[in-house]
Amino acid sequence: MAIAAPVNLSEFEALARQRLDDQAWAYLAGGAADELTLTDNLQAWQRLRLAPRVLRPLAGGHTRSMLLGRPLPFPVLLAPVAYQRLFHPDGEVASALAAAMQGTGYVLSAQASTRLEDIAALLKPEPTRGPLWFQLYLQADRGFTLELVQRAEAAGFEALVLTVDAPTHGARDRERRAGFRLPPGVSAVNLAGAPPAPAPPLPPGCSALFDGLLQHAATWDDVAWLQDRTRLPLLLKGVLHPDDARQAAALGLAGLIVSNHGGRTLDTAPATADALPRIADALAAPGGEPPALLVDGGIRRGTDVLKALALGARAVLVGRPVAMALAAGGAQGVALALRLLRDELEIAMALSGCRTLDEIGPAALWRG
Repeated sequence: MAIAAPVNLSEFEALARQRLDDQAWAYLAGGAADELTLTDNLQAWQRLRLAPRVLRPLAGGHTRSMLLGRPLPFPVLLAPVAYQRLFHPDGEVASALAAAMQGTGYVLSAQASTRLEDIAALLKPEPTRGPLWFQLYLQADRGFTLELVQRAEAAGFEALVLTVDAPTHGARDRERRAGFRLPPGVSAVNLAGAPPAPAPPLPPGCSALFDGLLQHAATWDDVAWLQDRTRLPLLLKGVLHPDDARQAAALGLAGLIVSNHGGRTLDTAPATADALPRIADALAAPGGEPPALLVDGGIRRGTDVLKALALGARAVLVGRPVAMALAAGGAQGVALALRLLRDELEIAMALSGCRTLDEIGPAALWRG
């Protein structure tokens, strides 16, 4: 890499800022409104303290686990990040290959700037890769949504991640100040040809949002509709409320991702580290296999990953810092970021007295 090698994930930020113009930077680094949730996502993990144990057997330790019946070499997946060619010419190709080389799962955004078939063809033969999932939003035209799901199934994706916390964009002040527009040559190629949402004239006094765009917003009935029409495991991304977690569990969904969209939708929503234990408690009721629980938002250190697992997550997703690593150094930057995170997790496990992920539980956190 033609950059000074960072020694932690946060150090990619300054390098990414040097390489991105103001519009791309506003899109990548910004959050909603006053960015309080964006900031608190990081601080909430930092507020937690670890309770290390000593003199425990550590030889033969590892970071391997199973997730939805699939081996996961390292409990991290790359979160779905849209338009990655906005940050580097190689875009999703670079981040996907780096993830595979580091044993990290990969979640491709429906708004990717690379065809989903191309990403699947690259990753499926890689022996060291983690799970390969496809993220989507329910489109206004449900027929187009179904076509997209069928393409993902045929390409070899192993699960679907339905984002449910963004029926509309947040008030992203940074993007508006920068006048953000996608540059020529960058688009959501997998959504090409999607029929536009019907937009009949609104009577006077009606809301363009509530009486227009949100007429097509997804509901629990749509989740059940999608679940009935795919053979892939279905996870919901964007769950923060325990009642929503219970409803998802009642539907028999495969997994939940505790997420506030990286602080990009509803500002002053709780940090994911604060929401995670409440969701874990809601899923702990006896009876049946609960959905696999994952979390994203603000994770920058291996200690953050360990804390997430101690709070009940099976794995974490990392988005913004990996996109910054992509901007800073392409595939090499992403691979380095993931290697640093994995090394930090192993160090944190060893110093906490945890040989395997199964040994990480609530007792790993300092209560006082």
